[in-house]
Amino acid sequence: MLKVDKITKYYDDFKAVDNLSFTVKPGEIFGLLGVNGAGKTTTFRMIMGLLEPSSGNVTLDGKKIDYSVTDQIGFLTEERSLLTKMTVKEQCLFYGTLKGMSDNDILAKLDNLLERFGISEYKDKKIKELSKGNQQKIQFITALINDPKLLILDEPFSGLDPINIELFKEMILEMANKGSMIIFSSHQMNHVELFCKKIVVMLRGKAVIDGYISDIKEQYRKKNILIKGDIAKSELEKIDGVLEVTEKSDEFEVKIESIDSVEKVFKSVSKHKNITKFVVEEPSLNEIFVAKVGEAYEK
Repeated sequence: MLKVDKITKYYDDFKAVDNLSFTVKPGEIFGLLGVNGAGKTTTFRMIMGLLEPSSGNVTLDGKKIDYSVTDQIGFLTEERSLLTKMTVKEQCLFYGTLKGMSDNDILAKLDNLLERFGISEYKDKKIKELSKGNQQKIQFITALINDPKLLILDEPFSGLDPINIELFKEMILEMANKGSMIIFSSHQMNHVELFCKKIVVMLRGKAVIDGYISDIKEQYRKKNILIKGDIAKSELEKIDGVLEVTEKSDEFEVKIESIDSVEKVFKSVSKHKNITKFVVEEPSLNEIFVAKVGEAYEK
């Protein structure tokens, strides 16, 4: 298990990370999110042992992260970090050797991953000769080459088309199913919702949202029901617990006073035979992010 325990990081008088805590268990995909400058990169660097926290601790399976542990970590940075004059093979041999792998093991894993990503023909091509999307694939491969116990992915889908995003998703889920701990960071909240059960959203170094996405959505649940069918607006307005009914195109948006009112509305509506839609709206993670981060900005 990765344990981030009350870490704080100062750069001179500037507090980049402020008393941050979270855990990631084997097989979990954890979302570490935030606007630019929120403290994510500093947090990543402390997790990898590149920076020492001013206070607090980071441990992997109970051990402080140092160079004896970093061979078990893979990291895909948001920025391109490839050596463009090297070939794909040379680049992966370089990264794999840094992780303590033998040449034979590196090349066997490389051949497998190149085939998975449909780019076997680029093995002896220089990085600079590849498209941005294929460079991103190579950067991803270098993060996976050592089958890391902990995998950190910062904007992994940058520059990818929808088909290649699906390839990346398959690989990420496969890694999690094998027991890897994965920290996933993205500005695309729809991607976060696909993968992560737990998240932390950072702002100015602090966690402003922290917990399971299901619990967070329950806390921020919209009190709206969308109804489509053969029912009169006036009838909906008479139901106990209904505050307001708005007609939108061919459906009604019913605002209720609490989630407990859903059952009352459903019982009343279900008496009608031609009801084709009854949906209790769930807030998207993007809406919650914007609302909570915006609220924190105003303080």
